[in-house]
Amino acid sequence: MGTRKARCPSTNMGSVAWYVEDFCGSLTAAAPATVNAYRTDIEGFVTWAERLGLEGPDGVERLTLRRWVAYLSTRNYARRSVARKATSLRRYFGWLARTGRIPADPSLGLQVKGGGGRLPEVLGQHHLEAMLDPDRATGPSGGRDPREVALAWRDLAVIELLYGSGLRVGELCSLRADDVDLDRSRATVMGKGSKARVVPLSGPAVSALGSWLRSAPDAGPSPKGGFLFPNRRGNPLTPRDVRRIIDTRAPVPTHPHALRHTFATHLLDGGADLRAVQELLGHADLGTTQIYTHVSRERLRQVVASSHPRG
Repeated sequence: MGTRKARCPSTNMGSVAWYVEDFCGSLTAAAPATVNAYRTDIEGFVTWAERLGLEGPDGVERLTLRRWVAYLSTRNYARRSVARKATSLRRYFGWLARTGRIPADPSLGLQVKGGGGRLPEVLGQHHLEAMLDPDRATGPSGGRDPREVALAWRDLAVIELLYGSGLRVGELCSLRADDVDLDRSRATVMGKGSKARVVPLSGPAVSALGSWLRSAPDAGPSPKGGFLFPNRRGNPLTPRDVRRIIDTRAPVPTHPHALRHTFATHLLDGGADLRAVQELLGHADLGTTQIYTHVSRERLRQVVASSHPRG
């Protein structure tokens, strides 16, 4: 399957001389949101650099970049945000050097430690049981509006996929009915960078999806574009719709991504191989997946502290 070339329009007229649009156009494997993040980071640097009188990247030195990092720190950016912006510039200046647009890469050795971030939220068992309770879909026999029953099955299937398969919300919203193979308990998901991956479906997810697909005609207008999960108007679910679904089922406010975090952490708690979890999550970099090993270890530490007589 071909990749989409994400267009990166320049928002700074002076940035034409900085090759910002050319750089963004080179990111053919990146998702549009990722390209846009690079654009924002680089355009911010360009605006700052032009205030210093620089007219293009060939005038940027290592000291310039260090001054820029110091400037961001004075603007109360979180350390993690500064680290991300430094990563954007390293990739940008590396591309400029490789393509011969500048004689040398001034970003070599530019490092900013992320640090200070919180570990991903992992949901407790009671929290999960409340959200995944199938009785909230079936309810008492008789007397229920068929449309509400159908939508309740849809909502349960949404949460089962987010937790049982670790999908990103955007991946779930873009699923089409043809992407799901209930007989083989698997789904084909389009991840970041337009990369497809096949993920297994849990038994409860297969059951909830089957109930949803059988009852879908009662839910309202037929799904437009063959999407698996429509809203009440027949349009595909949006991330905001998914947030509302979770809000109606969760006992306390819960971010949709917490279900993906919980999926990964529970796999590692159960002894799953880190690279297998990486593949299931669709992470391009194993380092992104490793954060969950820290979560798993912290959970074990808390268990020892609360359960062992010398904890």
